[in-house]
Amino acid sequence: MTLIKSISGIRGTIGGKVGDNLTPVDAVKFASAYGTFLKQNSNKDKLKVVIGRDARISGPMIHNLVMNTLLGLGIDVIDLGLSTTPTVEIAVPLENADGGIILTASHNPKQWNALKLLNAKGEFLSGDDGAKILEIADAEAFDFSDVDSLGEITINDSYMDIHIDEVLNLPLVDAEAVAKRKYKVVVDAVNSSGGIIIPNLLEQMGVEVVKLYCTPNGDFPHNPEPLKEHLGDICKLVLEEKADFGIVVDPDVDRLAFISNDGEMFGEEYTLVACADYVLSKTPGNTVSNMSSSRALRDITNKHNGSYQASAVGEVNVVELMKTTNAIIGGEGNGGIIYPELHYGRDSLVGVALFLTYLANQEKTVAELRVSYPQYYMSKNKIELTPQIDVDAILTAMTEKYKNENITTIDGVKIDFAENWVHLRKSNTEPIIRIYTEAATQQEADKLALRIIDEIKAIAGI
Repeated sequence: MTLIKSISGIRGTIGGKVGDNLTPVDAVKFASAYGTFLKQNSNKDKLKVVIGRDARISGPMIHNLVMNTLLGLGIDVIDLGLSTTPTVEIAVPLENADGGIILTASHNPKQWNALKLLNAKGEFLSGDDGAKILEIADAEAFDFSDVDSLGEITINDSYMDIHIDEVLNLPLVDAEAVAKRKYKVVVDAVNSSGGIIIPNLLEQMGVEVVKLYCTPNGDFPHNPEPLKEHLGDICKLVLEEKADFGIVVDPDVDRLAFISNDGEMFGEEYTLVACADYVLSKTPGNTVSNMSSSRALRDITNKHNGSYQASAVGEVNVVELMKTTNAIIGGEGNGGIIYPELHYGRDSLVGVALFLTYLANQEKTVAELRVSYPQYYMSKNKIELTPQIDVDAILTAMTEKYKNENITTIDGVKIDFAENWVHLRKSNTEPIIRIYTEAATQQEADKLALRIIDEIKAIAGI
């Protein structure tokens, strides 16, 4: 199963058969469905959509297919070219556009690509809207424009610079304080568009940049998901360069991980914790992360007398709860920072700028900052799904087994024990069931995960 259609967009591997993979026909079909949806929900004579892509090899092909499909529907296109997910999100409202499409498979390997779909606010579509687009695609209910009503393309390659300016203008970002520290930072951008925008941001904050895999050619030198097992090169280079820390982003620059000055992972879960600690110290308020994220954010929020709440997994769910609770910062434990002062979307640039400003006002190294936070350790595991496995039955059985514990079922099953927790859920993007655990030590987290996996296998008979 390499074509995954979900309410958040369409994702698949390049090549192969129509309907099984992300072929040119599928790209046109889903771009047509999105454009048709926008037209059905607007009274405007002329619509406008912002499009940008990451640097993966299939990007230019998919980019041209999607753009020209929208033109065929009579929709104008603002073409940002090589860009990032948060940059496109910022551009949509600034252009008064009716929507946006980011062509990126995020952290997936190079054979994948995807269409991520935005509304007029530059935010991901709601589940209901995503479902309507899938219905339109299935019905192929498209009505293309005549020759006198085709859309037009406007090229605008300035938005990565505009994005940097917007970040630097935030009240809690202090480039002058950072510049005085004369930091040296290594950047691993996995040869995608982060290799342009992150070094540019750092240099404008007075930081010396050591580039690693910053050529935006789409030739990913390692698995692009910013996990410890993929980041040996930058951990080594931070030590060799005697750098203050390292920065890792995924291909579309919405996930952010740090490497401490000792060459160890700062921990992707702690990206949000550190940024929230700074923001809350200046502007007290509430926070939100998803159910699979660390308890550390809850602890930091409580320290600053704020209220923490957990949403279902998925950026759109985090954003919805952030709006409901007036959260001043939030995100996901995978290194996604959402800072509404700029926009409601995961944004590595905001994370980098807030983190640097915070660090510049601390008399601590990055490693010292990390150990100052509540210490939690996660174990992230998965079980491959087969047609024989009834996931819903498994989750029901686990809910019953642990009914005397604190259980949440808004997204799979999360069991909160006194000293640790486990979250079981079916992935929206891959044919797997995820098993996340967290405890006070790595050994405890791993042990809990193994116990739960054994229990699931016993229930499933595998």
